[in-house]
Amino acid sequence: MDKLFIVIPAYNEEENIRQVIDDWYPVVEAHNGDGESRLVIIDDGSKDSTFKIMEEYAKERPLFCPITKPNGGHGATVLYGYHYALEHGADYIFQTDSDGQTLPSEFEAFWEQRSLYDMVIGWRKGREDGASRVFTTKVLKLVIKVCFGVTVTDANTPFRLMKASILQEQIKLVPKDFNLSNVIITVIYTKKGLGVKYMPITFRPRQGGVNSINLKKIFKIGKQALKDFREINKAIR
Repeated sequence: MDKLFIVIPAYNEEENIRQVIDDWYPVVEAHNGDGESRLVIIDDGSKDSTFKIMEEYAKERPLFCPITKPNGGHGATVLYGYHYALEHGADYIFQTDSDGQTLPSEFEAFWEQRSLYDMVIGWRKGREDGASRVFTTKVLKLVIKVCFGVTVTDANTPFRLMKASILQEQIKLVPKDFNLSNVIITVIYTKKGLGVKYMPITFRPRQGGVNSINLKKIFKIGKQALKDFREINKAIR
């Protein structure tokens, strides 16, 4: 049976983390891979009780693996989770976020497509998380077109299912602790002509807590990303 690892980064999510676990643990149970599938939530050095709550929940959920590490940012934490899943024998890796913006009920349609594509990624149609976020996504799409010469529908969606065997090879091109890890993985798959399918998903407002990413941080990350994009593009070629 296919082993599914659901990877979720978390930072200061004490308001959301209980619901996130309650939402996504049943998905892992339903696709338990003979007991080897895992829900992996990585606490990125939270300053609140996020990890403590995770440890309590893990006591009665054998397929839940709570991890904590020093703070490194969202992209680096996602990469950490991918490497963890690959090292522990995942067949398929699914990534989403811990803010409650995505719906577990939409996972099954992605799972049904798993053998047909190398990556099935959500397209945030009619997203509800604010005009500034929508604007940032449109700018990112333009930057990717200029830097890599490819058009992506939605490069950074935190709702993606990937074949581990394919990711194992492509992740080698992603710099350690890279901030825009999901973006560059999408670009690599597109640039190399790998099988990518976009499917529309619901994208709600954050369900609680405070978003740790603001426009100032986005600008800083974007500035560094432009430099990194040039080097990564050479590697892809």
